[in-house]
Amino acid sequence: MKKKMIAMILAAAVAGTLAGCSNELSNEYVTVTQYKGLEVSQVEDAEVTDEQVEQVIQTNLESTAEKAAVTDRAAEMGDWVNIDFTGYMDGVAFDNGSAQAQDLQLGSGSYIGASGDYAGFEDQIAGHQTGEEFDITVQFPENYTEEMAGKVADFHIVLNEIYTENVPELTDEWVQSNSEDSENVDQYREEVRKQLEEQAEASVQSQLRSLVQEALLENIEVEKYPEDVVNKQIEEMETYYTQMAAMYGVELADFIETYLQTTEDDFNARIKEAAQQTAALDQAVLLIAEKENLEPSDEEYEERVKEYAEQAGMTDVDAYKEQVGEDVLKNAIRIDVVTDYLVEECIQVEESDTAE
Repeated sequence: MKKKMIAMILAAAVAGTLAGCSNELSNEYVTVTQYKGLEVSQVEDAEVTDEQVEQVIQTNLESTAEKAAVTDRAAEMGDWVNIDFTGYMDGVAFDNGSAQAQDLQLGSGSYIGASGDYAGFEDQIAGHQTGEEFDITVQFPENYTEEMAGKVADFHIVLNEIYTENVPELTDEWVQSNSEDSENVDQYREEVRKQLEEQAEASVQSQLRSLVQEALLENIEVEKYPEDVVNKQIEEMETYYTQMAAMYGVELADFIETYLQTTEDDFNARIKEAAQQTAALDQAVLLIAEKENLEPSDEEYEERVKEYAEQAGMTDVDAYKEQVGEDVLKNAIRIDVVTDYLVEECIQVEESDTAE
C-alpha cells in the first residue's frame, strides 16, 4: 500500500522520473552503483485477439447509434432515459445528490442497486412516462462512502425523455463514413487490430519504464539532497493535491483522510520521501546522460516538445513552451531519453528469478 501511494505521489510530481547506471557514477549528491543491465521482471507481450477486435468495433458502432424517442409507452429496462434528480435525507437535500439532464440506461447498474427492502434506483424509474415527476426511495450499499453507507434516501425524479438507441450494422458504407483510413469492412478490422497492437506495445513499454525506474532507485546511494529542489517538489505536490481536492469539493485535509486514506502527518512524510526520490533520480539522470552522451539534440528536443504539446491538447508549441518552461521541458526530455536507453539496456527475467 505504501509503495503504491509513493508511486502515485511521484507520478503527480513529475511527468516521469527515471535513470540508470552500470559503472559507478557519482557527484556531490548521489552515487549510482549500476544503470546498465538493470534486472526487471519479464513483461509479456499482449496478444490481440479476434474477440478484442470485435469488441472495439461493437463499441464504435454503438457510439454512432441514432436515438429514437419513445413517446407511446412507459420506460422499460434497457431503455435510455434523460432525468433530473434531487436526493434528500430526512427531508434535507444532501451534497452531491442532485443532477440535471443525466442520460442513464435502465438496467446498466450505473446507479444505486437494490438493497435491503428497497428496489434499485433504475428499477424504480421503469414504468414511468416522459414528463412525469415522482419520488423513489433507495438504500445506499454498505460499501458506499462512510457518511452514506447503509442509509436510506429519497430522490425526486423528473423524467425528461425516454429513448432507444439504434445501433448500425458494420457495412462498407458505415466504414467509409467513420474511418479516414479504411474503405471496407476487412480493411477496418485490420485498422482496429493495428490500433490495438500499438496500444499493447505502448502498455509494455510503459510497464518496462516503471520497472526500470524502480530498479534504478535501488541502485542510487544518496550523499545529500538538493534541498531547494526537494522543497520545490513538495510545494508542487501540495498544489497538485490541493487542486485535486477542490475538484472533489473538499479541503485538502479531508481529501487526504477520505480519498488517500491516510493521516496528514503520514501524507507529509510521504510527499517528502517522494520529493527526495525525484531529486535523487534527477541527479542520476544527469550523470547517465553525461556519461552516455544522451543529451537530446536540438531537433530531438523540438520533436519531443511538439509531442508533449499535442498530448496536452495544445497546437501552439511556442505557447506550450512558455506555459511549461524551458528548464522543465529540457529536464523531462532528458529523463525520457535516458529512460529509453535504460529500457534498451535492461534485462528481463522471470518473476521467480527476481524474487528474493
